Amino acid sequence: MKVEVLNVNENYSLQKQVIVKIRNLINNKNLEPGDKLPSERMLSEKFEVSRNMVRESIQKLELYGLLKSIPQSGTFVANIGVVAMNGMIDDILRLEDPDFKSLVETRILLELKTSRLAAIRRTEEDLISMKNALDAYASKVNNGEDAVQEDLLFHLAIAKASGNSTMNTFMLIITPEIITNFEKYHVCDKTLAQSGIEEHRQIYMAIKEQNPQLAKKRMKQHFKELYKYCYNVEL
Repeated sequence: MKVEVLNVNENYSLQKQVIVKIRNLINNKNLEPGDKLPSERMLSEKFEVSRNMVRESIQKLELYGLLKSIPQSGTFVANIGVVAMNGMIDDILRLEDPDFKSLVETRILLELKTSRLAAIRRTEEDLISMKNALDAYASKVNNGEDAVQEDLLFHLAIAKASGNSTMNTFMLIITPEIITNFEKYHVCDKTLAQSGIEEHRQIYMAIKEQNPQLAKKRMKQHFKELYKYCYNVEL
């Protein structure tokens, strides 16, 4: 477990270093809003890091509106002044890597909202995606197999159905790490997977029936172990 935590911290530290190098590159070359950055391959070679690390760092700066990537064209400096950009990057670099409990708490808040919005905005296509993930999860659990990925896909399908691209993006960022680390942090017992089938089904039915309050209520009940972990309260 210590090795895994160390790898995550090292990865986060390296990302900060790459962000600093991108900022220095923009400043040293006096790049203006709309100017294009070198390709990921060139930055990878220049910074002596993997292309994946460069991509993750660029995506983080995109999230804060400092860079803008255009498919088939490249990455560009966003329409923001140099002074403001440097100040925002300094703020980003001061952010601490979120602890696991903070991620779980954020997930609770997001999913209560996405389930409610999904019940209002879901399409037939969304329902099919949720049902497929639900059936796949039930099949894996009933066969005694690990169903972490299927659990993840069900919740991501709900986030997509919410119709809010920002919340969907946040879910894509934080949910995989949370779900895959449940056992490591002793958040949920594997025996709860069976009851999770019925809980998922109830959430799905509330969304299908377009009942936002019930969908939120079912999601909150589904998170009873997370509430206990974060707030030490029973639902």
